[in-house]
Amino acid sequence: MKWFGALLILSASTWLGFAAARVLHERPRQLRQLKAALRALEAEVMYGHTPLADAAMHLARQTTAPLSELFKRFAAALCTEETSAAEAWEKSLRAVWGKTALKQGEFEVMKQFGATLGQYDRLTQQRQIALALAHLEREEAEALDNQARYAKMAKSLGVLAGLLLVILLM
Repeated sequence: MKWFGALLILSASTWLGFAAARVLHERPRQLRQLKAALRALEAEVMYGHTPLADAAMHLARQTTAPLSELFKRFAAALCTEETSAAEAWEKSLRAVWGKTALKQGEFEVMKQFGATLGQYDRLTQQRQIALALAHLEREEAEALDNQARYAKMAKSLGVLAGLLLVILLM
């Protein structure tokens, strides 16, 4: 029975370590996906002259969860509610943000980007997208650095913490 408990403790702590590492791996992937979505939004609005709600629905179909939910909620808010694009964006961002692996820095960048949605002409909007992309590039570099630095450590700490706990309890 002791061995079963020890195995259970070790498995749980290892799982926690791998879950922490998965978040570190997920953040750069989601940042790349977000940058691709912003580039697609730029193309839809600048060259396709697509309305913002339609462009958001196209992005929702092109991206995977949880970012697809962000664009789906944004499009729905634009179509059904009497609200500005900035308010709809921030409301959608707040609703979905907890499901992402992204951090507060990315939230601020996306919130600032959303404040400019629908406010300016196409050229200025394109500059705002480029500015958001530049900030997300910097955040992605930081995320990749953190992934390289801490992912392996998180996995190892999960296993080693479980082993320590098992040894202490035996």
